[in-house]
Order: sequence, then C-alpha cells, then structure tokens
Amino acid sequence: MNKLVLDIGGSSIKYAIMNETADILERGNESTPLDSFESFISVIRKIYDKYKDDIDGIALSAPGTIDPKSGLILAPGALSFNYKVNLIDKIHEFTTYPVSIENDGKCAALAESWIGNLKNCKSGIVLVLGTGIGGGIILDGKLWSGSHFFAGEFSYLAQGELTGFDNVFALKGSATALVMEFSKAKKIDFSAVDGKKVFELIVAGDEDAISALKKVAHNLALEMYNLQCIFDPEKICIGGGISQQPLLIEEIKKELNTIYSKLPFEVPHVIVEQCMFYNDSNLIGALRNYEFNKKF
Repeated sequence: MNKLVLDIGGSSIKYAIMNETADILERGNESTPLDSFESFISVIRKIYDKYKDDIDGIALSAPGTIDPKSGLILAPGALSFNYKVNLIDKIHEFTTYPVSIENDGKCAALAESWIGNLKNCKSGIVLVLGTGIGGGIILDGKLWSGSHFFAGEFSYLAQGELTGFDNVFALKGSATALVMEFSKAKKIDFSAVDGKKVFELIVAGDEDAISALKKVAHNLALEMYNLQCIFDPEKICIGGGISQQPLLIEEIKKELNTIYSKLPFEVPHVIVEQCMFYNDSNLIGALRNYEFNKKF
C-alpha cells in the first residue's frame, strides 16, 4: 500500500501520499504550530486521520539531530519543543503502523542517491542551502550518520575563529548569508530583501549584489574543496531554493578554479551539480529512509 510522508519544517508541514516508486498521488500542507508539542502532534494526527484507511506506514523528515533507529530527537533544530522527544513513540500512541524518521538534510541526500543526481554514485555529498546549511554524506552507497548522528550538519563548520556562532558556515555560505552580505553593503534592514530579490539585482548589474554573490560563492567553494579533500566524493550536489539559480553554480565553479590555479600540484577537482529535487527532496528521502529504519 501507499505511505503517508511528512516533511516537517519550521513554518509548514508538507505531506504527501506516495507509492513505493516515489510518485506523489496526493499532497497538501499545514502550518507548523510553534506554541507547544501538543499542538504540533495534534496536526500530525489530523493529517493521519484523513488518510489512515489508505496507507500502511508513515515516513517523516524533520529538522534536528535524530537517531533514525529509535526515533529520538537529540537536538530539535527549529522546533525546540521536540528536544529529547521520541517522535516515533508519540505517533505510535495513535497508530500501529510502522513509522520512520530522519533529519531533513539527510533525507535530501537519500533522495539524490536513490533516484536523483547521485544515483549510481558510490560516494557523494549534498549541501542544502537555506536558513543554514544542511545536507548529507553518501559513502559506499549508504547514508553516513556518524557516531552521534551529526554527520552532514554543515552549518556548524568553522570559517575563521569561533567566538559563539559568528564564523560558522551557516552564516557564510547559505541563502541567509547572501542576504546578510547584501543588506550590510546597502546598509538596509535584513528583512527588507530576500534571496530572490538579490538575484534579480545581480542580473540587473547591481555591484553590491554581485559582490555578495562572489563572497558567498567563495565561501562555498572553499568548504567544498575541504570536503573533497576529506571524503573525495564523486560529486557534490547543491540543493535548496537558492540552488535553482544557475548564476550561483557558475560562480562556485569560477571560485573553485581560482583555488586550483593557486595550488602547486594537481588534486581531484570537485564536480558540482544542482540537486534534481527541490521542494520534494525531503519527502522522497523520507520515503527511502522508511525502507531502512521503519519501526513497528
């Protein structure tokens, strides 16, 4: 039978009825309650009640550091009320169906590895550029979680001396970073512009917008170079809304070429591609994770 797949985000819960080949048969979304866990779980139950006679399992993608075998959320990400909550056990209070859960960035990597641009790659990395930088690492054809389920939390990578959370990759290479750099140059409020507007200004030739793009692309290229040195993946795929801008990928490649031109010896070059899936990547990856980690 089909599965109910939920992509839990900080502002909305996207859901879909999906078959085993990841076809989306029906979809919808609900606003994510931010006041309490009780409100949050009631929305999940509402969605479940609507489809419970048409499914035989539930798969979830969620923010935070998650143990996919047990369902325990070790760090909650945007939804603080999920701290130390076993979401699978909570859902099992109103259903006997198998349930699975995995971090959203890791789900994106699973989607690309399964039927996306990392298909047939034994090793690859996905960077999802959003408010921060999530993603996942595929090694020997499998998602690598690390010893604390923290692998792929690229937001925390240091880019300079750390004094708090100021010099982390999340604030240097994300969509947020692009807007921050631009708004700082223009001396305007951060909330007065978004990534889409910055790219419109880049196309129009705005020098501050172009400078912001070059700076963020340089930071991304530098960290991708480091990741290549550590993991030597076949490809690094870029996801998130900002990745749909061809200018970003072009600029990253230019920055990488500059890095390689300064080296006195030859090293493997990063192959950069866009992810195949955007808004549906977490849903597809959550479905894939269900096959490995469903808990009865």
